Amino acid sequence: MTLNRFTAISALFASLWLVLPASAQVLPEAQIGVRIPLAKKPTTRPMGVAYSPLHQRYFVADGGLGPVPGSMDITTSRSEVHVFDASGKYLQSALPGLDNRAIYFNPNTQLIETITYNVSSNAGFTPGTGIYSLEINDKGELTENTRDIISFNPAFGDAATMPSYDAKTQRYYAKQERSNRVWVVDPKQREKVSEIVLDLDAAGARYDDISDHFIAYTGIAGEELAVLDVDHKAVLVFDLNGKLVGKSALPPTLKLLSQNHYNGVGYSNGMVFVYAEREGEFGTYLGFKVSDQVAP
Repeated sequence: MTLNRFTAISALFASLWLVLPASAQVLPEAQIGVRIPLAKKPTTRPMGVAYSPLHQRYFVADGGLGPVPGSMDITTSRSEVHVFDASGKYLQSALPGLDNRAIYFNPNTQLIETITYNVSSNAGFTPGTGIYSLEINDKGELTENTRDIISFNPAFGDAATMPSYDAKTQRYYAKQERSNRVWVVDPKQREKVSEIVLDLDAAGARYDDISDHFIAYTGIAGEELAVLDVDHKAVLVFDLNGKLVGKSALPPTLKLLSQNHYNGVGYSNGMVFVYAEREGEFGTYLGFKVSDQVAP
């Protein structure tokens, strides 16, 4: 082989190597990306976190305590949504009146959307259940106005599920309580599309070690799903077949409580958020990066 031909082939392989995408890798140790100290006591139970790149704001949703029996506002929950800037500084709170379970930014609608308790009507039909969008005014402030997107749908399964949204396929991933099962939901259908079984054995975990209702959809190819392993202080990452692809350890000094099994966990802006109740006066949401890649 001549020197010129060898050089040309080497250059070709080098150019191909440069255009190949880097493979995603779960970080062995999670890295803090942002801290969001709560500025006031949660009205109910702190649930999830959403980030709007359009407004460069974080939205922390409370959940629980639905309508008070005998109240004139029978469809109104006392749960607030709290707003913070991109650095975690508190800006405001609003009372949309929903019993929030999951909150997320939908790039297809450019809106913050929230999924309520009992979205599936598994606990019997109640008013104010389903998926709603929250209104943000021209000043970037959250108002108390909401708009109904879909009403209850049995395809979500458990009443307390905290689903995550895949904007590309417009499907939801809804973890089922006391199990390693995740239902894939097309909101246009009344039954689940499919079911994913997470291989917890490969992670050395059991279903009662992990967050009972929450599953994160990361959008990272090959690392699409993540759950919080409360008992082992780690984030477990799986692919869409339920195969374990990595474990990212949380700081050993992080204090997690039994409530972290049921609330105080979310995913947004490329980070897993965990509520640390004993950090700060009213608790702090910690955003952890668990991969060296971000969703496209």
